Amino acid sequence: MFGPDTSILMAVSGGKDSLAAWDLLRELGYQVDGLYIGLGIGEYSEHSHEFARAFADARALTLHEVDISAEYGFDVPGAAAATRRAPCGSCGLSKRHLFNRVALERSYDVVATGHNLDDEAAVLLGNTLRWESEYLGRQYPVLPAGPGFVRKVKPLVRLGEREMAAYCVLRGIDYIVEECPMAVGNRHLGFKEVLNSLEDRSPGSKAAFLFGFYERGHDRFQAPATEPTVLRECAECGAPTTGEVCAFCRLRDRAVPVELRGVRT
Repeated sequence: MFGPDTSILMAVSGGKDSLAAWDLLRELGYQVDGLYIGLGIGEYSEHSHEFARAFADARALTLHEVDISAEYGFDVPGAAAATRRAPCGSCGLSKRHLFNRVALERSYDVVATGHNLDDEAAVLLGNTLRWESEYLGRQYPVLPAGPGFVRKVKPLVRLGEREMAAYCVLRGIDYIVEECPMAVGNRHLGFKEVLNSLEDRSPGSKAAFLFGFYERGHDRFQAPATEPTVLRECAECGAPTTGEVCAFCRLRDRAVPVELRGVRT
């Protein structure tokens, strides 16, 4: 995932997993700073920001902050309403774009996220039930760097939610306990419940499912070697994209009225 001299940007949400991962990496001696994205989800975003900021301040750590409403003129609830799609889609797209943008602008080698064993097993179950070949080919703890993209890693992939909660208690890490209010009805929460029930009856099932896929299934979904995809710069923000305008800017164009659009940063 990274070496001792790798500069790491840890995406933090104020929750237990990302704050614990930041703490773990710092304790192990890695060069890692934090990044918080304000998504404009009412009091939930305000509270999660408070936890992320308090963690960084108490330990004299660097926390980069991006307020999507202030910088881009829209928020996740507004984007979900404008696109008439589930808010998690707009949220995930925005975070991926901004994680990469900040990492490139500030010369970080790697973006790390706090996805744990429970998260990844639930995603794998959903992708398998629908045989989402493209997603299955990309589901791995390390996504290599490419033109315009930094490497992305998930250092907590072998650890479960209960382990991370216990770690936070032992380390005295305060974190936001509430789930995102916009995640209500998210199918991955249902997949987690199914896997938790299975784990209760057959301990170790989550790990066997996920790591069995990594070892024996992942390579089968890798796309065959072909000519590399031609990327161009987004006409609006400069990010790499296969089209004229990247997905993030298309999202913003749908969420922000024409008369309110400013110059993108």
